[in-house]
Amino acid sequence: QVQLVESGGGLVQAGGSLRLSCAASGRSFSFYAMGWFRQAPGKEREFVGIINTKGGSTYYAESVKGRFTISRDNAKNTVYLQMNSLKPEDTAVYSCAARFDYSGGPAYYSGRMDYWGTGTLVTVSS
Repeated sequence: QVQLVESGGGLVQAGGSLRLSCAASGRSFSFYAMGWFRQAPGKEREFVGIINTKGGSTYYAESVKGRFTISRDNAKNTVYLQMNSLKPEDTAVYSCAARFDYSGGPAYYSGRMDYWGTGTLVTVSS
């Protein structure tokens, strides 16, 4: 079992930056690929990006590529989402999620995640 708690959300102006954190509790954090997702009001949840277990490989949605960066610190059981050049359309509740992956291979997303956090709200004003 893995519990995930996000933090770092808030209000930011367009063009600004924000860093989200996701702290994991439970065993074997380093065996989980970690992903970030977002859900805007009235819209379906959207994949943002994912990082592999070792932190050496990432994969992003086209809408955030070049602006968002995912990193992780396995010693602290924490994954981060650095968001730069924020746009009003980035406004959403951002959630982290974990997927067990003992292989340690490159980051990928196939639609399945095993554990979810409750999310943190990011609001980008124009």
